[in-house]
Amino acid sequence: MFSRPIRVALLGAALAMTALTGCGQEDPGTPAASSTAATSVTATTSTSVTRPTPTPTDPTPTDPTPTTGPGGPTTAVSVYFMKNEKLVPTRRQVATPAVAQAALTALLAGPTAAESSAGMSSSIPAGTTLRGVSLRAGTATVDLSGAFASGGGTLSMTSRLAQVVFTATRFGTIQRVDFRLDGVPVTVFGGEGIILDHPQTRADFEDLSPAVLVESPTSATTAGSPLRVYGTANTFEAVFQLQVVDTAGATLTDTRVMASSGTGTRGTFDVTLRFTVTTPGTGKLVAWFASARDGSRVVVAEIPLDLRR
Repeated sequence: MFSRPIRVALLGAALAMTALTGCGQEDPGTPAASSTAATSVTATTSTSVTRPTPTPTDPTPTDPTPTTGPGGPTTAVSVYFMKNEKLVPTRRQVATPAVAQAALTALLAGPTAAESSAGMSSSIPAGTTLRGVSLRAGTATVDLSGAFASGGGTLSMTSRLAQVVFTATRFGTIQRVDFRLDGVPVTVFGGEGIILDHPQTRADFEDLSPAVLVESPTSATTAGSPLRVYGTANTFEAVFQLQVVDTAGATLTDTRVMASSGTGTRGTFDVTLRFTVTTPGTGKLVAWFASARDGSRVVVAEIPLDLRR
């Protein structure tokens, strides 16, 4: 599967375990769908490239808006599962403070029945528990139970590491992750012998990232026009398409987007799509690009949406 061994990092010196209260700011959910008066299906295809909105310090927005629910203050966070051997985010509502710890706990609980039906799965072994999380200088030390290292081959082992790293680094104050198992720093992970010799970042798992990673909206989001779409991409010349398809299969928009970088380097994008919905219901957001080899359509992400006017 991989062209080279994926080397994952851990700091040798033990970090003091502290309470992780409000350790980072995670991204907001997709903006509420705007009401749009529609009299006909309008399919639009851009003739010019839609460029991303500059983001000065982080790949995508990382500023949650806490809300108050029956159980107290909560906020929406992203957790990452696997689909077609690639990482995919989904949303969870978790209690605050200590949102990073809550997000990782939600990750360990696995996908919901609906998410499993949609093809999502987790490489993290059932029964894995979170013993603690601490943060120092942008590095989160994540202490998991020994079950985390049980079973699975190279893909499974690498995927479970990536799921934790992507979930933790969704917060602006966390750039890398250091692993411990039952309190002990790990130097070699699992029976596959994955070497952990430096703090892990998302870049260590590029092979598991889809060519276009849409951070928002996530699966089953209620959406309408205008629709904000943001994430990261690594495509030829940084160009790809974002298409919205309605419940009848009609294309509402097919917009050409340019990320901040591409062709071997992952860049960011943050765009707003505008379209008209005439038939509310289950539609989808499709990320695709034209093959540099033969021009054929290559679909790299399909995200179900509950389209509303």
